[in-house]
Amino acid sequence: MNPRHFISLLDLTSDEFRGLIHRAIELKNNRDPSYQPLKGQVLAMIFEKSSTRTRISFEAGMSHFGGNALFLSPRDTQLGRGEPLHDSAKVISSMVDCIMLRTDKHETVTTFAKYSSVPVINGLTDEQHPCQLLADMQTYFELRGDIKGKTVTWVGDGNNMCHSYIHAATILDFTLHVASPAGYMPNAEIVKAAGERVKFFESPIAAAQQSDLIVTDVWASMGQEDEQKQREIVFKDYQVNAEVMQVANKDALFMHCLPAHRGEEVSSDVIDGSQSVIFPEAENRLHAQKALLEFLLSKK
Repeated sequence: MNPRHFISLLDLTSDEFRGLIHRAIELKNNRDPSYQPLKGQVLAMIFEKSSTRTRISFEAGMSHFGGNALFLSPRDTQLGRGEPLHDSAKVISSMVDCIMLRTDKHETVTTFAKYSSVPVINGLTDEQHPCQLLADMQTYFELRGDIKGKTVTWVGDGNNMCHSYIHAATILDFTLHVASPAGYMPNAEIVKAAGERVKFFESPIAAAQQSDLIVTDVWASMGQEDEQKQREIVFKDYQVNAEVMQVANKDALFMHCLPAHRGEEVSSDVIDGSQSVIFPEAENRLHAQKALLEFLLSKK
């Protein structure tokens, strides 16, 4: 039987997505050290990009569940010396119970999944960041209830986070307002597949009207550092600040996947303000990851 992978949020049904969210909340509120459903199991974590939250959450999650996690860097493995991906996938999956990749090209993860005999998890690619959305949605559900029918505003680059928010809107049935500068819009095919749930606006102020959640990300992601100066010019009017938050609903939340650049994509008063939930959001990476690992690996 083919293993169950988590490459995209679209790999989940609406019921499965909501089930993972509620299970993550349950695991967060009822930590039982004796509950070790993954005892004796091993997660291989392949990192081509640096990480704080992804590495800690997966490593700690496996430890909490009685399993182990291996940190694998291309510098220390044959992946960095050009071993074909399908060979690496076959070899690594023969020795572990699950593989998580945080990498550049989305095709790296899909190729691993094609040739792996165990579940493969997308820990981040240039195209999508589904694990972050599990934590973001957990945070919203905890604080405001189900997001169905709500309005979420994305401000900034139409990047991997934006793509996964589009997928979340499709599965959980909310409306996504997007304010991105010309030339930095999200992938047209991903947008088209979401239908009428995605709407575009010329400014953050227009997009944030009556929104329940405001989200942004850095102007220049990892690997785009050489574009920083150019992006500062292009994105100067795409900051989430007090003016943007004021036009959203009074109980609107602010989220950011971190790390953040205060004074660039978000003003300091917003990210450190009462509507910001960036630190519960970051902590929830652990609980959402644990729910995901249990979902993929637990022998029920």
